[in-house]
Amino acid sequence: MNDPAQFSVRLAPEGTQFSASPSLPILQSALLAGVVMDSSCRNGTCRTCICRLASGEVAYRIEWPGLSAEEKREGYILPCVAYPLSDLVIQPAD
Repeated sequence: MNDPAQFSVRLAPEGTQFSASPSLPILQSALLAGVVMDSSCRNGTCRTCICRLASGEVAYRIEWPGLSAEEKREGYILPCVAYPLSDLVIQPAD
């Protein structure tokens, strides 16, 4: 990735990769790159997009997305409302 304002997101295990803007939710960056990820509500409540963050760091701009404290500790994220703070590797939820 040449643009320092962009982060790299890799979907494991298939290896699909796309650029993500820190100003957009991960799901929106994926869709702009032509990468389809499961989603429904796009506001952090339905949990259709839930994934596990294998590496990297995200932030939320809503106070508490639809994840339990335990899920957050275990590395689960909601790409529809999570913003990248670094390069990421995301895995499907178990």
